[in-house]
Amino acid sequence: MRWKPRGRSANLEDRRGANLGARSGVRLGLGGVVLLLVLSVLFKRDFFTLLDAGGAGAALPATGSPGIDEEEPMVQFVSFVLDDAQGLWARLLPEAGVQYRDAKLVLFRDVVQSACGFAQAASGPFYCPSDQKVYIDLGFYDELRSRFGAPGDFAQAYVLAHEIGHHVQSLLGTDAQVRSVQRSRPELANEFSVRLELQADCYAGIWARSTAQRDMLQQGDMEEGLGAAAAVGDDRIQRMSGQYVNPDAFTHGSSDQRVAWFRRGFSTGRMDACDTFSSGNL
Repeated sequence: MRWKPRGRSANLEDRRGANLGARSGVRLGLGGVVLLLVLSVLFKRDFFTLLDAGGAGAALPATGSPGIDEEEPMVQFVSFVLDDAQGLWARLLPEAGVQYRDAKLVLFRDVVQSACGFAQAASGPFYCPSDQKVYIDLGFYDELRSRFGAPGDFAQAYVLAHEIGHHVQSLLGTDAQVRSVQRSRPELANEFSVRLELQADCYAGIWARSTAQRDMLQQGDMEEGLGAAAAVGDDRIQRMSGQYVNPDAFTHGSSDQRVAWFRRGFSTGRMDACDTFSSGNL
């Protein structure tokens, strides 16, 4: 992918070097973090706040932390993709009668606290509509390459563009409508989750199309993006986990579905073409 570093995005929040107990002077090891995480889940109370002495603001990465400096080129890259994708949606959404508001991108390691609760790196990148932030442990990109067999910078860009697609859904009210249906019709929860995810794939394809129109794509880039979409299909992940493929348990869509909807966004460049909720056959 042809891109030029522009420095860190103003919408980047870097928590990679933060220790969850550092604000109160308490240093937690991994065991302590896991313990507080389990207690928070069991009792539905944020036990990490017991460590907070009332400080506010984003955590800054510790200088000299192992891996922090080595990841700076990746930080520059995700900053570029973040700003570029959000610049596109800032132009497109007003056409749909909605003012675009930037999402924040939170970089973390191992465990992170969000307005949607606690998450571990093993959960993969995610978007939290409650705080309108995307959360990524950059180590996921190593997993994408080595474990899922989806290397390349455009594969990495697809992942972030997909999460920004969820932010677009939040601004449009699509996410809230889906959650409402899932609460009232639990038997449709998985189906509507799949439709939401495939629409985010389609929105990622719209951004990919915009990069092609600006001559930013290089040979093989589109194949990298399609490879990433296929790599994280529910059927493939089930097979990798040693399970039988069970479409009823899908929450994100099959590899073929994810590729198809990413292609649709890329080929049309239109938001109305991404209406997965009116599509009878996904």
